[in-house]
This record gives sequence, C-alpha cells and structure tokens, in this order.
Amino acid sequence: MSDYMTFRGFVATDIRTSTTTTGVGTASFRLGSTARRFDRATSTWVDTHTNWFTVQGYRQLAGNMGCSIKKGQRVIVVGRLKLRTWEKDGRTFFAHEIDAESVGHDLMWGSANYNRTVNNGPQHAESGVSGGPSDPDEGGGEAGGDRDPDDDLAASAVFLEDADGNYIPVDSETGELADSAV
Repeated sequence: MSDYMTFRGFVATDIRTSTTTTGVGTASFRLGSTARRFDRATSTWVDTHTNWFTVQGYRQLAGNMGCSIKKGQRVIVVGRLKLRTWEKDGRTFFAHEIDAESVGHDLMWGSANYNRTVNNGPQHAESGVSGGPSDPDEGGGEAGGDRDPDDDLAASAVFLEDADGNYIPVDSETGELADSAV
C-alpha cells in the first residue's frame, strides 16, 4: 500500500529556500486547500473550510520549486502527509506537513510552460549519466557511448534546451537565464 496523497490548493506564502547542515537543498511553502460545494438553495458555489499544510521539498525538487512556484498560484502536490503534535505551556499544538514527491501547477486555473532540467532523466547503468544530450531516450548519443565532459557540470546545474538543441544555463535562485546574451 502506498501512503502518497494528492493535494490541490493555492500557494499562500512565498517560497522559503535553505540548505541543511549536510548540504541538502530545501524549499517550503504554505498550501491552502479549500473545498467547494454547490448550494442548491442559492444555486451558487460555496467555499467551505480551508485546510492548511506546510509543503516541504528537497534536493532537485526544492530548486525547481524555488524557480517555478510563486505565491497565489494554484498547484497540485503529491506526497506523504505527516501529522505532528507537541505540547508547550499546557497547550497542544498540531502541524500538518506534506513531504512532497511532486509539485506542479494546476492547469485547471491557467497554463504553464514546462522546461525540463538536464539532470532529471532516467538513469542508465551503462553510463551513469542522467538525462541530457547522451540520453538515448532524448534522441542524442548512445548509452555508454561518447560522454561529454560537460555532463558533470550539467548534472549539478539547471539548464534549458532551446529550439536548436543547445543548453542554456539558468540561475537556480531566480529562474532567469544566466547568460543574458542568449
């Protein structure tokens, strides 16, 4: 049995990014999820109670969240729900957190432009290279074939592929093209 759940809602806070003491990138935001129901008496849609969650992402997901998700946007989150309780000064507190596996824009409310990062691809045991130009699933090179020395750089950065197949570096903090001449 899988304990992954899907949540829909709106981003209620700015994305907070940080790095753990062991060097793992993290990003988090507050998600508000409000259910709606149709009220037949008034023939209108009515918002019901809003549930609040803290969404937490790690590693590559954290970097992509920081570049892509903005306050006020509608998103879909897939992850594990964690419920925590603690006591302080005789009061009991509760926290509802989602350990995110995937986060994306909810296209029911708008459109998005998806840009795949180079290092998010299938792993190939022969070459150890993930995604990018030498990935046979992406139409370049052969698995385990000629390996581009720039692949090591590509695995640690975010790039966009332009219409000509060239990889353009992207600032992982702002999501802007790193080379303004491109």
